[in-house]
Amino acid sequence: MSENKEFLGYEPIGRLLFRLAVPTVIAQLINMLYNIVDRIYIGHMGENGSLALTGVGVCLPIILVVSAFAALIAAGGAPRASIFMGKGDYSTAERILGSCFSLQLVIGLLLTLVLLLWNRPLLLAFGASENTIEYASGYMAVYAIGTLFVQLTLGMNAFISAQGFSKTAMQTVLIGAVCNIALDPVFIFLLKLGVQGAALATILSQCVSCVWCLLFLRGKRSALRLKKSVIRLDIRLLLPCLALGLATFVMQSSESIISVCFNASLLKYGGDVAVGAMTICTSVMQFAMLPLQGMGQGAQPITGYNYGARNTDRVRRTFRLLLTCCLIYSLVLWGCIQLFPTAFTGIFTADPVLRGYAGRVLRIYGGAMFLFGVQIACQMTFVAIGSALCSIVVAVVRKFVLLLPFIYLMPLLFTNKAIGVFSAEPVADFLAVSFTIVLFVFQFKKALKLVEAQ
Repeated sequence: MSENKEFLGYEPIGRLLFRLAVPTVIAQLINMLYNIVDRIYIGHMGENGSLALTGVGVCLPIILVVSAFAALIAAGGAPRASIFMGKGDYSTAERILGSCFSLQLVIGLLLTLVLLLWNRPLLLAFGASENTIEYASGYMAVYAIGTLFVQLTLGMNAFISAQGFSKTAMQTVLIGAVCNIALDPVFIFLLKLGVQGAALATILSQCVSCVWCLLFLRGKRSALRLKKSVIRLDIRLLLPCLALGLATFVMQSSESIISVCFNASLLKYGGDVAVGAMTICTSVMQFAMLPLQGMGQGAQPITGYNYGARNTDRVRRTFRLLLTCCLIYSLVLWGCIQLFPTAFTGIFTADPVLRGYAGRVLRIYGGAMFLFGVQIACQMTFVAIGSALCSIVVAVVRKFVLLLPFIYLMPLLFTNKAIGVFSAEPVADFLAVSFTIVLFVFQFKKALKLVEAQ
């Protein structure tokens, strides 16, 4: 069992990051398919495909909130478990797993109740129009039933990655994605269930992933076992986890708020076509964010373990390698989007009007995408070394201090006000990354010097 844990402290970092990050990136790419395959099929449903796609896009803020609550626990609990594993305290790491699982259960059940009771009012408040509300409410009514599966799969799979079992974590996502891709055309087209069929395929797939994930954590291969004795709410262990996971929660939940603001502004200035284009833009943005997050998650066990073991040289070298990989990827993807935007938008719709409009605004919306590599590398490293406050500050500045005001300020500077709304994203991203770099340079050095002094 010790070999499964201690290799994080002595194997060559390049080989180790490759071994851990590649399965995690693949898992995120599969997760990306998991997230967007519904929209791809729905966008090609026929003459109503564009409206259906826009309606499902309105559901995205609610889905982001569900994912954010899973991340609140997982993004704090898994790195905390890694740190205690680095210290050799595996008993505490296991109790963190059990406490996080218990809290996931409670939150999952509460979210299910909320979504079933207030489905339609939430969607109308989040930007659904008279043309799209039926598609949106039909999708969300089914999706809400599987909320608990989503919570447990996203939350518990992070603890598999934290132990260095990246391939197993990838398989958790792969199993669900394959099921979803296979079931979508059956339910949507063969059984003619439309958007409700897409939602049904999603929750059934998440259920399969959830069972796989929990069986692994209960089995003998897992270094951290989800035993009955550790399944309890331990507030003393949960509070530091929640503090650390708060940054990721703010990032994801604020995406929901931002999405609502974007949808409302675009519906006002550009109508359903502009809202549909935003659905496509945010879907394409996942091509950037999810693989970058996969690289960061692959590096987190290495960083967290060695930070807990006070091996600061390996922490520094891990960050430098992570930053290089993230920058290369974000630059290449940014170039492809700028050169071939309609190749990306055509994945989601066959409507020539929506495809052309989305292609034009995608270049604007993703204008600062080449900087995402810096943002993600710094953000994930903050979390890995337990710098909860810095992670929260970075998340709040990017979304609430910068992007949210720019959504309403930028249209004042443009004749085409919808284009002004899309321009808010790159302007906010550039300023946010500049702030993140300054904060990281000072805080990362400070955190490592403190460890070295101890």
